Parts: sequence; C-alpha cells; structure tokens
Amino acid sequence: MLQVENLSPLQKLALRFSVISLVYYGVTIFEGMLMRAHQINFDLMDADHYFAIMGAHPMVGIFGSSFMLVFGAFYFLVPTLMKKTIYSQKLAELTWILMTVGVGIVWLSGFLFRYAALYTNYWPLPVSKEFSPYALGSFAIGNILIMAGVFIFCYNLFATIFHQRDEKNPLGPMLISALGIDGFINLYRRFTKKGVEKEPIMPLPIVAIFRGSIDTILDAVVLGGISVVFLFHAFYSYMGTPLSYQWFDALIYKNIYWWGLDLIADGLVLIYVAGTWYLLATIISGKPLFMQNIARAALLVELIVSWNVWGHHLLSDQGQPNLMKIVSGEMVTAFELVTMGIAVFITLFTLWQARPLKMTPPLKFLLGGILGFSLGVPAGIIQADLGMNRILHNTQWVIGAHAHMQLLVGLGMTLYAALYTLFPMLTNDVKLKSNALTNFHFWAHLIGAIGMSVAMGFAKLHRHQGSY
Repeated sequence: MLQVENLSPLQKLALRFSVISLVYYGVTIFEGMLMRAHQINFDLMDADHYFAIMGAHPMVGIFGSSFMLVFGAFYFLVPTLMKKTIYSQKLAELTWILMTVGVGIVWLSGFLFRYAALYTNYWPLPVSKEFSPYALGSFAIGNILIMAGVFIFCYNLFATIFHQRDEKNPLGPMLISALGIDGFINLYRRFTKKGVEKEPIMPLPIVAIFRGSIDTILDAVVLGGISVVFLFHAFYSYMGTPLSYQWFDALIYKNIYWWGLDLIADGLVLIYVAGTWYLLATIISGKPLFMQNIARAALLVELIVSWNVWGHHLLSDQGQPNLMKIVSGEMVTAFELVTMGIAVFITLFTLWQARPLKMTPPLKFLLGGILGFSLGVPAGIIQADLGMNRILHNTQWVIGAHAHMQLLVGLGMTLYAALYTLFPMLTNDVKLKSNALTNFHFWAHLIGAIGMSVAMGFAKLHRHQGSY
C-alpha cells in the first residue's frame, strides 16, 4: 500500500504528472475508438462533432498524455541524476496545473464550440467565419496555457542544471557538455591521438533532456505565438469587427507553423526517446553505455537536423519551392534514419553485452518502443519522397503507419518502460498489483497498436473524411 505521507515532494510531483497523463491517455483512446467506429458507418455523430474530436485528439494525446508523463519523469530524474534539489518546487507544481487546465480548455473548445481546424490549423481556416469567436478564443487560451507550462518546465530544468549553489563550476564547460560538444572533442582526441579523453561533466541522459528541451522551447514559441494571433482575431470577431486574414501569407504561415510543429515529432520526441533508451539500457544492463561519445555527438547532430526537416510536410504543396522540397523534405529528412539508427544500435548493443537478461517489464516495453520506431521512422522516410508523397499525402498511411506507429508504439512503449522503471523509486518500492496485468498490458498494447497503425496505413483511406 502506498504511504503518501512518506513520499518526498519530488515523488508526489512526479506521481501527479503520471496520474494526469494516464487520465488524458484514457480520453485519447476513447476519442480514437469513437472516430474509428464512426468511420465504419456506425453513424455516432454529425460531421462537425467528428472533426472537432479529430482536432482535439492529438492535442490531448500529445500535450495531455505524452508531454505530461515526460515532464513528470524529467522533473524527478534531472535533480536525481545531477544530485541537486529542484530549482523551484512551486514552478514545478504550476507546470502541471497550467498544462492540465490548458488541455482541458482545448478539449472543451471542440466539445462545446466545435472548433475543428484540426492539428494543422492551416491559415486562414482558424480565423474564418467557419468557427465562432468562442471556439477560436477558447482554443487559443488553452494552447497559450499549455505553452506557458512548457516554458516554465524548460526554465525550471535549465535552472536546476546550471544553477550554482555550493560548488562553483564554470558555466562554459557545463554548457559545452550539455550540448554534447565534448563527445566530438573526445572522438577527435581518440582518432588523432592528440590529448587525453576527458570524462564529460554532464550525464548522458541530462544531455538528451537539455537538447530535447531546446526544441521544446522553440516549438512552444511558434505554437504559443500562433495562438496569440488566433486570440487577437477572436477578440475582434467577438466585438463585431472581424479582421482580414490577408495580412498573413498562407504559404509563409504553413512554413512557420510546420517548422515549429515538426520540432515535436522530428526533434524533441526523437531526442528525448534516445536519451530515455540510453538511461534504461544502462539501468537494465548495469553496464556503461556502448559508444557513449558517439551517442553524445549524434544527439547534437539530431538537434541540428530537427531544425531543417519540416519541408517533408509540404511536399505536395504546389506553392512550396522545389529546392526546399528536395533539400529539407527529402535529403535532410532521410538523415534521420542515420541518427535514429545509431540510437537503436547503441541501445541494443549495450543490452546484448549484458546477456543473459531477465525479461522484466521495463525491458519488454523498451524493446517494444524500439520496434515501434524501427517501423515508424522508415514509413516516414518512404512518404518523404516527392513521388510517393503524391500517392500517400493526406491518406491514413501518414497518420497510421507513420505517426501512430511512432507515437503510440515507439514513444508510448518507451514512456511505459520508463514508468515501470521509475515506479518503485516514486512509491518507495510499492509492488505492482499483478504481473499478469503487466504482461497483458504489454501484449495488448503492442499487438493492438501495431495492428491498428498498419491497418490505417494499408487501407489507404483519405485522412480527413468522416465515413466511407
């Protein structure tokens, strides 16, 4: 039985994030089942309601469930790995409050007011007469609250990592280590035999968290900024003097929006996941990470790559310059196979060196997460081709075989591997209620998520259609 009075403030904080994440995960799953049932002609709702659910579904799943679980885990891990106290417990508590309320308001914007500009929010649909100012305004306010929580999270983590208390360490070397530049320096010294390799200042998981959080901040700047624009338009529409949407070029908007939005899928998610794999591999195996310097260097490369791959979302947009389609949409995007492949190889080889290993829940879910990304990343590279994109664009291949495979299988199972690993630490060694339920969770999630994702991809159905 969990003894709440014996938990530290940090343990309670992480558990709050975890519980809220699981609640929103349940909402997300229920929404997905409703949409799938409606698509096979059960006729559960009208079109406005269906597309409102489709717009809320990814917001609740990503920010309400995935981000919440990630933030809770990192709020616990960063102070623990750095052997520091968290910079501000109050800011940490404010993070989950803002994000919980923000996601709830975004959900209500669809449920009550039928806001349905979808996850893409392509200009000028959100600010058109299609939606009431209440719909647009509530969505914007909810999204701003979410991004405020994201900013506070990143600030609190950075302050925890770099804040000087008893020991005074030079900021420069700490920043170099957090960026992973010392990995390149050690590789240079090894291959040129000039100088001695030095032990990095920052633990590798901290490096991944720091770099992933850079993309998290940039994403929040874009999505938060766009939401301020939405709120401005909603206010004037409410006052009876709607603003013209022609001041914002639709193509420029799409590039800005997708640059920020893609930092989630192709930036912070991949970097956070790689760092989580590395941490779990060392905990499960009890061995140091294989090729640690290359892992540090690859994380920095992935950060830079993530800033230049948004073009694959605009391959079928006739107004997009062809050079950007080829360079950003195809060539740079394909490089993510390399960075993700390095993470998969390093993680699996670290585990292989420690064989035989007991197939514990964290190990099973870790392998499931690796399988999810091993299937989902190549699917994304396939569609990031000018020829294939003509066929696959706007079909459920994009959101099924690629997006759901990566998020539901790859990211989801990685997060559950972390949760099963951290559960004893967060609860002072409370035992899981049932190993049988844990095994059922693993197999049901793995088979169900892969089966659904593959079926969505192979069905080749139109992505934005309510029924068939």
